[in-house]
Amino acid sequence: MASEPVNVNEFQELARQALPKMYYDFFTGGAEDQHTLKENVAAFRRIMLRPRVLIDVNRIDMSTTILGYKISAPVMIAPTAMHQLAHPEGEVATARAAAACNTIMILSNMSTSTVEEVASSCNAVRFFQLYVLKRRDISAQIVHRVEKNGYKAIVLTVDTPRLGRREADIKNRMVAPQLRNFEGLLSTEVHTDKGSNLEALVKGMYDTSLSWEDIGWLKSITNLPILIKGVLTHENARKAVEVGVAGIVVSNHGARQLDYAPATISVLEEVVHAVGGRVPVLFDGGVRRGTDVFKALALGAQAVLVGRPVVYGLAVNGERGVRRVIEMLKDEFELTMALSGCPSVKDITRSHVTTEFDKPRSML
Repeated sequence: MASEPVNVNEFQELARQALPKMYYDFFTGGAEDQHTLKENVAAFRRIMLRPRVLIDVNRIDMSTTILGYKISAPVMIAPTAMHQLAHPEGEVATARAAAACNTIMILSNMSTSTVEEVASSCNAVRFFQLYVLKRRDISAQIVHRVEKNGYKAIVLTVDTPRLGRREADIKNRMVAPQLRNFEGLLSTEVHTDKGSNLEALVKGMYDTSLSWEDIGWLKSITNLPILIKGVLTHENARKAVEVGVAGIVVSNHGARQLDYAPATISVLEEVVHAVGGRVPVLFDGGVRRGTDVFKALALGAQAVLVGRPVVYGLAVNGERGVRRVIEMLKDEFELTMALSGCPSVKDITRSHVTTEFDKPRSML
């Protein structure tokens, strides 16, 4: 490595150099024109900070609590698929990094390490992200394994009845590896001459009939709290609370599903207002700086999820790379808190940011 990266964004170019083109394109790409992919990051730049001065910031406390579990900072690891494409140790390395940083990792249903391997790799709080399959019995078996192995919550992804059109994967004829959580239950080997094997795999596996009524089914087979990931509107946020979820993740799936869906930071406040404090709201999409973490919290998120940067760190330097990415975001977030006059996360308020939708403030 010619020089150590000094911010999270610099890991992306290093990951591009480290990974085969097919895998780099898989991790970095979005849907269709990739408009939403760009907007997820760009929308943060249109939010300005309103710092307070002459406040004692000698001690900064970044810690927060998610579903009763204390973490060192409101920065969690988002569920992303197939980490062994980025590094041989895959999700096990990511899990160890999360534990070292005292934060929560959400393991992907489409992981290349098993639920059991990740659970036994280190002692930490972790959640599990679930896709409901056409074979509901297999989904139920996986949920039971998750519960047995000490995972603390289910994060149900609800924005993927079908896979978004990811044109880089189609051009590259993306080949999905064996997905270990399904071994002995379901074959995940797919061969197609019509583009992405991953698209064909999802088409054969995922339950396109999944609806709000099925939240009740999921609650009936587990005692774990259920969060839903993929909410972008106040209508869906209210419905989620009505059906009894334990939390909501504002997410557009890293802009990999529906292009021209809104940037998640632009709709976060809409969801927060609809929920009205009844359940925690987590945020996913476009976080690249500690200032982004601060902005999301100011707009009502309890914590942010970080996806692609974690994978880039993994590709560059395994567990150490993931730790460095999380540490960079935490360090920047701590500095932002200090310079904004916020000694603790509870001190971060809506008045600390201004968005493009805010009315101009009157001037004295």
